[in-house]
Amino acid sequence: MSVAVDQPVPDFTAPATGGEFTLSSLRGKKVVLFFYPKDNTPGCTTESLQFRDHYDQFKAAGAEVIGISRDSVKSHDNFKAKLELPYTLVSDTDEAICAAFDVIKMKKMYGKEVRGIERSTFLIDAKGVLKREFRGVKVPGHVEAIVEAVQAI
Repeated sequence: MSVAVDQPVPDFTAPATGGEFTLSSLRGKKVVLFFYPKDNTPGCTTESLQFRDHYDQFKAAGAEVIGISRDSVKSHDNFKAKLELPYTLVSDTDEAICAAFDVIKMKKMYGKEVRGIERSTFLIDAKGVLKREFRGVKVPGHVEAIVEAVQAI
């Protein structure tokens, strides 16, 4: 399973906050999938809060927001409750979804090479086709750009 712009996104099911999540259950809505490295880290907390604070704009544009990381559902449940996130967080502990979207990269952390998720966001239209991808995302201004991109598709 691999994902390319202007191609249908393969369906997947994974454990998530609120129970199992299946991508095809959102057919008919635009979907914002954002991959982030880790719950309760500064950049990921900021990004998650920005998606929360713009959630009404996403809903108004006919879109659903889904966050994905390699954290456990228990970690996601705590993170979601702590930040009062209105959207689902998907647990990809086996990295199958991350692999499909090619977001696992070698990164430098504190001078060491580590394997982790490259912050990335994918926009899927109501028919399940990938329309845009944003890779190597920097948090400041990112969510605002995604709101505009969602409104444009």
